[in-house]
Amino acid sequence: MKLPSYKEARSRKKEKVVIEEYKMPKSINKMGHNKTYYVKTYGCQMNEHDSENIKAMLEELGFIESLDMESSDLIILNTCSIRENAHNKAFGMLGRLKHLKETRKDLIVGLCGCMAQEEGVVDEILHKYRQVDFVFGTHNLHRLPIVLKNYLDNKKQEIEVLSVEGNLIEGMPVKRASKHKAYVNIMYGCDKFCTYCIVPYTRGKQRSRHKEDILKEVKELVRDGYQEVTLLGQNVNAYGKDFDSNYKMENLLEDVAKTNIPRVRFMTSHPWDFTDQMIEVIAKYPNIMPSIHLPVQSGSSRILKLMGRRYTKEEYLELFDKIKEKIPNVSISTDIIVGFPGETEEDFEDTLELAEHCKYDNAFTFIYSPRENTAACRLKDETSLKEKEKRLYKLNTIVNKYFLENNQKLVGKTVKVLVDGHNENGKTELFGYTDTNKLINFNGDESLIGKIISVKVTDAKTWSLDGEYVE
Repeated sequence: MKLPSYKEARSRKKEKVVIEEYKMPKSINKMGHNKTYYVKTYGCQMNEHDSENIKAMLEELGFIESLDMESSDLIILNTCSIRENAHNKAFGMLGRLKHLKETRKDLIVGLCGCMAQEEGVVDEILHKYRQVDFVFGTHNLHRLPIVLKNYLDNKKQEIEVLSVEGNLIEGMPVKRASKHKAYVNIMYGCDKFCTYCIVPYTRGKQRSRHKEDILKEVKELVRDGYQEVTLLGQNVNAYGKDFDSNYKMENLLEDVAKTNIPRVRFMTSHPWDFTDQMIEVIAKYPNIMPSIHLPVQSGSSRILKLMGRRYTKEEYLELFDKIKEKIPNVSISTDIIVGFPGETEEDFEDTLELAEHCKYDNAFTFIYSPRENTAACRLKDETSLKEKEKRLYKLNTIVNKYFLENNQKLVGKTVKVLVDGHNENGKTELFGYTDTNKLINFNGDESLIGKIISVKVTDAKTWSLDGEYVE
């Protein structure tokens, strides 16, 4: 049994990153024969991509994916720890699975992801959730087959969570959720240690994949007909900073663009590492989508300092305006936290002022959620939940106004859309995303799915567009 440790997870000893090649032990490759599995994913795109790896490993073991959780032989929860709501959802599901397991004694339940890297969570599982049969963390995702085999051999709760800086595993199998859009990890971990964020503890130190491995993966996707790739990392703008070379994110972006994949996206960006060279490359290549996620978190320089964000309000706005000026037709989205410990009404007004200036195309807004063992959870917080909810409502009123205004500017224009599939309204209605990452719904034949087509925008809503397919 290997348990997580916050102290060890925070350590940055600058040990050399070891690159390992994934190998499935031949002795266990039929372990799941005639059995079904179900993976429930919470959280970010990194978690979604991890689940694609998990599914592929399970299918190498002989398991078959099921869409019905309650009838599956194996259920794995791939969890998120970024906010309290994600915690509560996962624990709520564990409670549900406890009752399910009472009626189905042979059901196997596993838990992984960022919650598995938390000391408190694993301790709670040990004492209150004995129905969880095995737990593995973010650093040993590739050892899922071995962890599962150990449980099946011993029929005892198996916990293997490593609190390490982290290595790189290449050659992981992947079962992609889409046949035309793909995630590609370019780096793992984070060394920023923003005071509210638990990711540096759960994902380890910043470590970049070698460009050769990334470009090989992208070229294979181009060969297989993929239309879009999203480059993933906790802070993609810091790509390459852990190398002893001058090859950085702007160089990687350019090389990925040169593979001629029709669409390139990337996330998430930290303003601290967003360089002028990156802006130039994005503006230069038409297949790098003009859609940037640029989390600000707060419009108050005082609160930004408490958050450990390493930039001021003025510096953020200077970067924002530069991106808007130099990248044609760019859309910018953001994250904003309301009610951070110590946030005054004046601080909040600074955030509203920033939102009015930026007129974001999209924003993910949240009430501050304290995370165990982070620096911010030790700060004094005197603002009531009622006041925080009031501030969130006020902020959302402003950002929603600009979502709609920005969408309305597109009415009557023809935009390029990558068609994702059928929407909720039936077989004749499709949906997809514009180059600026706006959701659009329109009527069309399912033969259009997976293609980049022209759609004329006919109506604008706050969070989506309506359109007509232009043949």
